[in-house]
Amino acid sequence: MKRLALLILILHSSLFTLSAFAQTEVAPFVPGVTLEGVNYFLPQTALRVTVVAEMTVTTPGELNKYAFRYLRMKDVPTAPTTQWSIKSITVEPFGMPDPEKAYNVKLNSKTVAPLVSLTRDGILLAINADAQEETLPALPEAVPAPAPLNAKQYMNQEMLSAGSTAKLAELCAQEIYDIRDSRNALVRGEADNTPKDGEQLRLMLSQLETQATALEQLFSGYTQTSTEVFSFNVLPTQETEKDVLFRFSQLLGVVDKDDLSGQPVYIQIKNLGGLPAKVEEPTAEKKKKLAFLTRKPAADKGVFYNVAAREAVKIFDINETYADIECSMGQFGYTEVLSNVLFDKKLTTRVTFYQENGGLKKLEQ
Repeated sequence: MKRLALLILILHSSLFTLSAFAQTEVAPFVPGVTLEGVNYFLPQTALRVTVVAEMTVTTPGELNKYAFRYLRMKDVPTAPTTQWSIKSITVEPFGMPDPEKAYNVKLNSKTVAPLVSLTRDGILLAINADAQEETLPALPEAVPAPAPLNAKQYMNQEMLSAGSTAKLAELCAQEIYDIRDSRNALVRGEADNTPKDGEQLRLMLSQLETQATALEQLFSGYTQTSTEVFSFNVLPTQETEKDVLFRFSQLLGVVDKDDLSGQPVYIQIKNLGGLPAKVEEPTAEKKKKLAFLTRKPAADKGVFYNVAAREAVKIFDINETYADIECSMGQFGYTEVLSNVLFDKKLTTRVTFYQENGGLKKLEQ
């Protein structure tokens, strides 16, 4: 009885396993060399926008109320402020796989297939030719603001033990005047300890200048300037005369295009002529024949590539144009095909393509 129950359990388990394996398997499109041929993408041209901005932060001195009384300093800051400004904007085109232009081409594994070059994300680079994947240059480095001077390092015991802010201001001002007198005496050669060596004199003057500046900043405040780098990618889907790319705030720097705290910075993408600005919607018959804009085009048609459209890209605001370049964009052109005849065993056709737009770069036989 136990054996019969065990046999029924094994048969039930086997039927379940066979049933599971009989189900339809759905696999995503994976670029690269497969048993069926070579899977690849054509690119759509994206833009990397890099904004280099400068941030200036002004910090008031803790003795700012006594600046005019003791040092005759006028209009010293009394509240912290932050000011942003754009130094430069650069635009760099690069290729991204177009999910609507995924193709498979059947090539003879003994001839062409091992010599197909793809990028890491599956964009076609070359056939029968050497091609290296291009990468965007490194972003510029941000430059932090130098650390402010620490005035306490240059205070004597009497200053550090001052019982009130007014007394501290008086003592600091007197020290500043003493430093100025010492500096003038050294410059004139009237000081008792004036060094004879020029380098040593410069060092002493520099130390006195640093000490005076640190104490003066207690009254005048100080300003720190740093450089920040903002970078983001833009994928144009249509030409435009004036679209908001991002906004820029003098208080916050680069903000999102929907953030009304900043002033708009626009992008313009304009066709330069010679190629259609937009791919026409193919008919059902054309889709079937060319397998254009489909996941599984006819494998015997050849190798698809883009005929990219030449576009002018400009970034500007109401006062200034920051970038104005020309580049070819694959998504605004149309698609052509290289016949499989070119890759017959009797021919050694070498083809390279532009990585950023999928256009035909070079064809040799």
